Amino acid sequence: MKIIAFAGSNSTKSINKKLATYATSLFENAQTEILDINDYEMPLFSVDREAVLGHPQLAQDFLDKLASADYIVVSLAENNGNYSAAFKNLFDWCSRIRNDVFQQKPMLLMATSPGGRGGKRVLEIAEAAFPRYGGDIRATFSLPAFYENFDVENGKISNAEFDQQLRQIVKDFV
Repeated sequence: MKIIAFAGSNSTKSINKKLATYATSLFENAQTEILDINDYEMPLFSVDREAVLGHPQLAQDFLDKLASADYIVVSLAENNGNYSAAFKNLFDWCSRIRNDVFQQKPMLLMATSPGGRGGKRVLEIAEAAFPRYGGDIRATFSLPAFYENFDVENGKISNAEFDQQLRQIVKDFV
């Protein structure tokens, strides 16, 4: 089983990348690859740029990575109640190559934030949108108050209730 995971954030200290990395560690007998969307940075999408540039190879490379997965784990950053600009740009370029960006792969969709809602707004947006783009969302998870509920030093959820919730999701996922 191969899992491709990424955070919808271009922060080098992304708390969503930490959550995605931890979540993948809970899958037994899995080969995992954590993507960094900074490796897929492209010009800001517009139809004018697309007419000049065509489809950037980096967008195709990202789609190829998703194609290689049996499962996808995504943890979205919430910026002003929506996707981060970095993720949205990557998503926009990819959707111009193939509408089913997520290619019907089973997906664990997550979010975390320093605040008490844990990125629930961006999860709601993604839950509504991703199925139209080939996202087979099998489960969602939100971790509120990241710095209170995640042990950054050890790279795992420190709140027993949230940890058990994610562990059960992963167990039921496969």
